Amino acid sequence: MAAPRQRLCLGIETSCDETAAAVVTSGGAVRSSIVASQANLHAQYGGVVPELAARQHVQAVLPTVDRALAAAGVTWSDLDLIAVTRGPGLPAALLVGVAAAKAVAFAAGLPLVGVNHLAGHVYAHALEAEPQAGSPDRLPRPAVALVVSGSHTDLCHLPAEGGLQLLGTTVDDAAGEAFDKVARLLGLGYPGGPALDRLAQTGDPGAVPLPRALGPLTGPRRRDPRLVGGPYAFSFSGLKTAVAVRLEAAPDTPPADLAASFQAAAVEVLVAKTLAAAAHLRVRTVLVAGGVAANSALRSAMTAACIQSGLTVCFPPLCYCTDNAAMIAVAGWMAHARGQVDGWDLDADPNLPLELP
Repeated sequence: MAAPRQRLCLGIETSCDETAAAVVTSGGAVRSSIVASQANLHAQYGGVVPELAARQHVQAVLPTVDRALAAAGVTWSDLDLIAVTRGPGLPAALLVGVAAAKAVAFAAGLPLVGVNHLAGHVYAHALEAEPQAGSPDRLPRPAVALVVSGSHTDLCHLPAEGGLQLLGTTVDDAAGEAFDKVARLLGLGYPGGPALDRLAQTGDPGAVPLPRALGPLTGPRRRDPRLVGGPYAFSFSGLKTAVAVRLEAAPDTPPADLAASFQAAAVEVLVAKTLAAAAHLRVRTVLVAGGVAANSALRSAMTAACIQSGLTVCFPPLCYCTDNAAMIAVAGWMAHARGQVDGWDLDADPNLPLELP
C-alpha cells in the first residue's frame, strides 16, 4: 500500500531584510528553506533601510518562492496551504510578503494563513522534531520561552494545556538591537551581532565593569526605573549607553574586551530572568528562540545554567534561529489545524503582539 501523500505548506517571510520561502510538511519536516539575504545591500548604510528592504523584497520574493518549490521538488499542485508573516516587522516589507502570498494563494486556489513572526520563532522548535507526548502543538510543554531578536526580547510561559502567557518584554532596546548598536560603536559594521560575538570570543568578559539591569527577580515588585514592566521586563539601553561612555572616557580600551564585557552583561540578564521565571512557574523546560539564540555566549551560558538547575534547554538549529520561512510554515500549520483561514482582506500589522495560534 502506498504511503499517504504528505501535506505541504509554502511559507513566505519578509518581515525585515531577509526574503525567505520554505516548503514544510504538516509534521514539521522541512522540504526546502531558501533565504535571500540583503545584508550586503544594507551594510553600506550600517543598518536596515526600510524602503530599500521593501524594494528588494519586491524583486526577490517570487524568484525565492520558485527556488523553494524547485528545491523541494514540488509544484503548485502539490501544495495544500500558504502561510505568510503578517507582523510584526517593517510595514512596507510585510506588505510585500502579504501581497505575494495572497496572489499565489488565489491563483493556486489554496487556503491562506497569516502568521505572527514571533510565534514563528517559537515554533522553530517544532521543525524536524519528534512529536511531544501530550502537547497540543508539538512544542515541549510546560516551558518558559525566551524570544530574543533584533527588535524583540520577550519572556513567555507555555502552559501544558496550550497557548502563551507573556511574562515580560523590553522597555527600551531589545537585546539584538543593543548588540547591533554596540557593534556599530565598535566599528564592526552590519550585521553587528554576529561580528560582535566573534570579536568577544577573543576578549576578557571581566575586563570592563558594566551595569546589569536585573532588579528583584523574586519577592514583591517595587518601583524601579529599570523594571517598568515588572521583574521579567528587560532593559538594555543603559548597558548600551555605558559602553558608549566607556569608549568616550577610555578610547584605548581593547575592543575585544569591551565586546566581551558587554556580551557577558547582556547574557547574564537574559539567563537570570529566564531561570527565575522557570523557578517561579516550576517548569523544567526552557526554550530559546530568535536571532540572538544563535549567539555562542548565550547558548553556552544558558545551557550551563540550565544543567546546574536541572532544567532541559532547547535551541533551534542555527539556520532556524535567524529569520526564515520554515518557521512561518510550521506555525501556519498549527494555526490551520485550529481552523484559521484568512480572507483576501488579510493585512500586515507591524505592531502585532506576540501570541500563538
